[in-house]
Amino acid sequence: MNRLLRRQATRLALVVLMLLVLLAVFAPWVCHYEPMTGGDNALLAPLSSGHWLGTDDLGRDIWSRVVYGTRISLLVGVCSAALTILIGVLTGALAGYFGGWTDALLMRIAEFFQTLPRFVLALIVIALFGASVTKMILVISVLSWPQIARVVRATVASLKQSQFVDAARVGGMGHGAIIFREILPNVAAPIIVLGSQDIASAILIEASLSFFGLGDPNAVSWGAMLNDAQQYLRTAWWMSAFPGLAIALTVLSFNLLGDALNDALNPRGGQGL
Repeated sequence: MNRLLRRQATRLALVVLMLLVLLAVFAPWVCHYEPMTGGDNALLAPLSSGHWLGTDDLGRDIWSRVVYGTRISLLVGVCSAALTILIGVLTGALAGYFGGWTDALLMRIAEFFQTLPRFVLALIVIALFGASVTKMILVISVLSWPQIARVVRATVASLKQSQFVDAARVGGMGHGAIIFREILPNVAAPIIVLGSQDIASAILIEASLSFFGLGDPNAVSWGAMLNDAQQYLRTAWWMSAFPGLAIALTVLSFNLLGDALNDALNPRGGQGL
């Protein structure tokens, strides 16, 4: 823990992420306006009475929309990363442990998905089959698992010949028990690091899809807010500034956390900044 928190940037990133989680959980209590409901006070500047981040062109409160947008970003980011880890770990563990044709088949599939341009393909799939939070999570996960699979496969392949694995085999453990109880706990460190990076990547992809008008129309998204703000960049800068800042801070915080986890979990240690 001391190694994880030794950088000031990491501590700030953790504070930002905790604040975002609290805002997402307690959104109805920290917002006085419905994020989807407009009003007569359109394009109010920040620090206006009752609207401290201003309003958009439809009179919707910017603060409420940024806060509720946190829910969608964290939901898509965390769920996509969790599903990505599940697919990648299962695929990589099977490939690394059994080897042979299983390894060859699964790694060829991983290489195929790794060559696909994630954002472009996600754009096409969402455009063809419709936009929703669930579809975004599924598409992002299906396109993101190969990296974790390859890392897990390499580690499992090196550990399956270890003495503690041989002892487990002699003790009568089955393949499933050996993989999940003996080998995978030793692969946790790179999985955690890659998972934090996948969250940041998923948030960016969701915001980008929403910016192009392919987000869930029934949910508030930072990307959709940036889309709405395009024609008001000169006259209402706050419409784009605050959701853009929210995206930047969230992605930067997850990336800083990933770097800190990599240093903390790296057995060789890392050089602190």
